[in-house]
Amino acid sequence: MLRHLRSLEDFTKEELGAFIERALELKKERQAGVKHQRLAGKTIGLIFEKPSTRTRVSFESAMYGLGGEVIFLSGRDTQLARSEPLKDMARVMARYVDGLVVRTFGQNVVEELARYSSVPVINALTDLHHPCQILSDVMTVIEKRGPIENLKIAWVGDGNNVANSWIQAAEFFGFELTLACPEGYDPDPEILQKGRSNAAKPIVLVRSPEQAVAEADVINVDVWTSMGQEGEEDARLAAFDGFQINDALLACAPADTIVLHCLPAHRGEEITEEVLESARCVAFDQAENKMHMHKAILEKLIGD
Repeated sequence: MLRHLRSLEDFTKEELGAFIERALELKKERQAGVKHQRLAGKTIGLIFEKPSTRTRVSFESAMYGLGGEVIFLSGRDTQLARSEPLKDMARVMARYVDGLVVRTFGQNVVEELARYSSVPVINALTDLHHPCQILSDVMTVIEKRGPIENLKIAWVGDGNNVANSWIQAAEFFGFELTLACPEGYDPDPEILQKGRSNAAKPIVLVRSPEQAVAEADVINVDVWTSMGQEGEEDARLAAFDGFQINDALLACAPADTIVLHCLPAHRGEEITEEVLESARCVAFDQAENKMHMHKAILEKLIGD
């Protein structure tokens, strides 16, 4: 059956949990030298309007690691730059490849491609959602701290696409989530309202980073200025003053709290050099886990 990954809501809690379990298995098998060929003879197309180092390389490495092939297209290489209808591109590309991995600005692009594609469409980032990132983040939390439903998670910074997907993760996996965002930089209100309505434990929005991290097992942070927001940089630096993950803020959290950052990091802005390089920060394990999670997603959606 054709399945797309447009946001976490495309799957059940059990299915999302199965992605994580399989990614952990694939990681162990790779460390043991096991070769995977589940997707031999398959090809995916990476369509990236937004450039990325980690997302591109982790998807390419994942697909090659499963025995498949990859075709990479930047935004300027596709008809997206020439205003071809998305429904036309979806139906043509689906005849060339076995899956589409799309990294773009508007969520509508992913939705439209999925509507007309006869092969799986995977959201590798939009301005609204970042589901693959969150699945690898949850995988990292489970690896480091155990069952996530028993934990308290904090988000400190911009209520961006990653924050939106963390809200959906809290809705599905049942952990307590506190988001600290400056006024004017809140998560998507519809996603927040729905998450609060469906979640088993509180999803709280506060203005104080100290309050958010006070009892947190995990602290999440991302850049303050994302791609496409460069013109807002000065205003954002002023708005996020006091939201930096530094030693003073970590002193407000339990001693065993871990820090996640989905990278790239702007050292000295949203996180200090000292925290990023400390034993409490697991950002580089988190980055590795993207590859294993992408393997699990590709294997399920394309292999099945």
